[in-house]
Amino acid sequence: MGILDGKKALVLGIANDKSIAWGITQALKAQGASVALSYLNDQLKKRVEPLSEEVGADFIFEMDVTNEDHYTNMVKTVEEKWGKFDILVHSLAFADRNDLKGRFADTSRDGFKLACDVSAFSLIGLCHHLKPLMNDNAKVLAMTYHGSQKVMKGYNVMGVAKAALEASTRYLADDLGQDGIQVNCISAGPIRTLAASGVPGLRSIFDIVEEKAPMRKNVTPTDVGGTAVYLASDLSTGVTGQILYVDSGMSIMA
Repeated sequence: MGILDGKKALVLGIANDKSIAWGITQALKAQGASVALSYLNDQLKKRVEPLSEEVGADFIFEMDVTNEDHYTNMVKTVEEKWGKFDILVHSLAFADRNDLKGRFADTSRDGFKLACDVSAFSLIGLCHHLKPLMNDNAKVLAMTYHGSQKVMKGYNVMGVAKAALEASTRYLADDLGQDGIQVNCISAGPIRTLAASGVPGLRSIFDIVEEKAPMRKNVTPTDVGGTAVYLASDLSTGVTGQILYVDSGMSIMA
């Protein structure tokens, strides 16, 4: 018996088996949840499909959050397959590599819009479209990073986008609370994912965490998955609009 028995979870953002979203998916499934996974395009479908089979996902679906038609198609698919669901996991972020390499003051207008669209507005868009399909006491989880609060070299426009995501979480928590929906963020420490490989300054952080963090170790997708299970379960009934850090305590250090 798992604490998520009977729950249905939509997980968006798996790129491969190193993804934080994959660690979360495995943890949710291990606790009894049914899962469905998104893929960005046909290229990534080839990576997600075998993972969906490994974890026994109910279905997979295409979702590019910059494409309005995909929101409509997603709603139809979820309604046909499940009717309603309980857990939404948003593990989506993107920024143009050129806007991560240079000086922040040189961020392009289009790059700024794209980073905020994919990384922040998508959470609002997903909640807007999926709210009618969410069961009572549904949970929404989004992934963020401490570069939203403090300057991390090379994180640049992603830091701003993550700050927008965190603010959106708070406003959504207030707005959707009247519908019994909780919205929270998990701020994970640096993890060697495909997304992290695009942030030049992040590579040196792993050694710093092992040296400076209270627990003297980096975190893993499995660590994040455990916190996701808590937030997705009835154990977190009184928690909403919060940012929970899973970073070996690095964020408390000066």
